Amino acid sequence: MHCAITVCDNDGTVIYMNERSRETFNKGGETMVGKNLFPCHQERSQQMIRHMMESDTTNCYTITKNGVKKLIFQSPWKVDGEVKGMVEISIILPNEMPHYDRDKK
Repeated sequence: MHCAITVCDNDGTVIYMNERSRETFNKGGETMVGKNLFPCHQERSQQMIRHMMESDTTNCYTITKNGVKKLIFQSPWKVDGEVKGMVEISIILPNEMPHYDRDKK
């Protein structure tokens, strides 16, 4: 996929990274798989991640970093209804992006 997908367990240990995620987050050839993601985040972000997993809620926002606009979507993942961790999907957005209103009136 043309987006970064990172998956962690309830403890924050990264258990999966697709190719785009590895290209984005692995530094110096060292993988984040098997490592905890919390040290990579500020305290406020750590609290938000924990809250999302505890309350089964999502977080969605856009950022611009190094001149690249991205959509970030974070959501818990579950097995048999029980939260087992979190998925983050990071999608690069074009500077000019069309928006379509599909509401029928």
